[in-house]
Amino acid sequence: MYVFPAPAQPSVAIRGSALRFPVHRIHCVGRNYAEHAKEMGSVAGLENPTFFSKPADAVVADGVDVPYPPGTTNLHFEVELVLALSGGGSGIAPERALDHVYGYAVGLDLTRRDLQAAAKARGGPWDTAKGFDHSAPISAIAPASEVGHPAHGLLWLEVNGQRRQQADIGEMIFGVRECIAELSKWYALAPGDLIYTGTPAGVGPLQRGDRFVAGFADIARLEGRIACAQARGVMTRRSRAERAPKGSGL
Repeated sequence: MYVFPAPAQPSVAIRGSALRFPVHRIHCVGRNYAEHAKEMGSVAGLENPTFFSKPADAVVADGVDVPYPPGTTNLHFEVELVLALSGGGSGIAPERALDHVYGYAVGLDLTRRDLQAAAKARGGPWDTAKGFDHSAPISAIAPASEVGHPAHGLLWLEVNGQRRQQADIGEMIFGVRECIAELSKWYALAPGDLIYTGTPAGVGPLQRGDRFVAGFADIARLEGRIACAQARGVMTRRSRAERAPKGSGL
């Protein structure tokens, strides 16, 4: 019994199936392509990968409009290979990591870049920059039982018909096995976890009305549009001022 109705279980479509993948947690890997690390002014090839997270209900399905988030004027796209886990545990050995992968998808790690820059400048956390509502668009998941475990394949993103990002996943600093093994040192991974594995160079802004198409090899494809209306939620300082009566001091 709950004091109010429990929220719906976030889930992702599975390619060619009526079944759905229930999302437990979303883990993200930062600075996992050398050229992207350079364009962000960071050091690539670190001894350990950088991890952060998003809420499970940040997922947005293929073909669904993404609301422009509040509190930012610099929303950025980051296309990524996504791992969907059907197993888990702690201290997973790299050679056993693929045993826990249910399948693969392509996703966007949407980022409020202005908030991230401000957080970096003061040495603060990235939560508001990365873990906001609707920040994890994702394609249908292609089961590994059908597509295998690709070590190579083109990851790409187009915005309004123009190619903005592309790289082979073989360019990742930490590959699929290493991402899972490293994450399992810090978290007990579980069935339903998604791992966004990092983005290549070429990240940039999205505007209201922009349409995006992302893909990974012939395995996954994601399409969407940034909605013209701002997402409902906490108003920005500017929007509060616009709505405030004259003389309110806001």
